[in-house]
Amino acid sequence: MLKHGILGLLNYSDMTGYDIKTVFNDSLKYFWQAQTSQIYRELQVLEKNGWIKSTHVEQSGRPDKNVLSITEEGKKELKRWLTDDSESSTIRNPILMKTFFRGECGLDENIEFFRNLAERECVFPEGSNEADSIQSEYKKNIDNPMKALYWKFTSDFGMMYDKMLRKWCKNCISELEALKNENTLD
Repeated sequence: MLKHGILGLLNYSDMTGYDIKTVFNDSLKYFWQAQTSQIYRELQVLEKNGWIKSTHVEQSGRPDKNVLSITEEGKKELKRWLTDDSESSTIRNPILMKTFFRGECGLDENIEFFRNLAERECVFPEGSNEADSIQSEYKKNIDNPMKALYWKFTSDFGMMYDKMLRKWCKNCISELEALKNENTLD
């Protein structure tokens, strides 16, 4: 998946590895995590596959850089991946795995877990203003308004996810506090 994310970014414009990591951190990181080393490893694979090409650019007074661009073969691969509906998106969520086994912990510990969870795991810690700001900045640089619309859809999903996560944590805390109150009445 990471390789296709990188192809998608390069389909917008040519970038250096640093640029890719920066744009990744401003956009894709909200739903897909990748370390810098993973991105650079994928870039090597993409170039080996002939999906991207690197152009060495000499700079005066600054270190030289390699500018990466997507090839026609890379665009075909991106399109193939985008239209492949056979890929399953099975949920693998560490939060739910931990929640499933939280019966091993005490009520107070679990209440604290859910109190911290929403803030620790939210997509936009700074709220919707952060999402809107990032979206506006990149919208200026995208030549096709329809492409920007899909960035908005992804951002909307992140905001809705944050809202759902906060509500779910609040419900879990309410049920645990009710149990705690029942136990103190006994």
